[in-house]
Amino acid sequence: MLQHFSFKPLYENKQLPGWSVSFFYKQQRYAAEYEPDGTIKWLGETPADEETVKKMIHELMLFHVYD
Repeated sequence: MLQHFSFKPLYENKQLPGWSVSFFYKQQRYAAEYEPDGTIKWLGETPADEETVKKMIHELMLFHVYD
């Protein structure tokens, strides 16, 4: 489970899509950029079980941004 998940727009003009996301997973902090097409670009280290983490990020972004 992701903890302390937060996101913010990459651009001041909120009409331009793209978000910076950060969270803790298994007691380690991760940061990434979430692009409008769902692509996730990791900033720094990539989680060992990347696909599982990506699914959780997609679910959270759908709930918070696209709903």
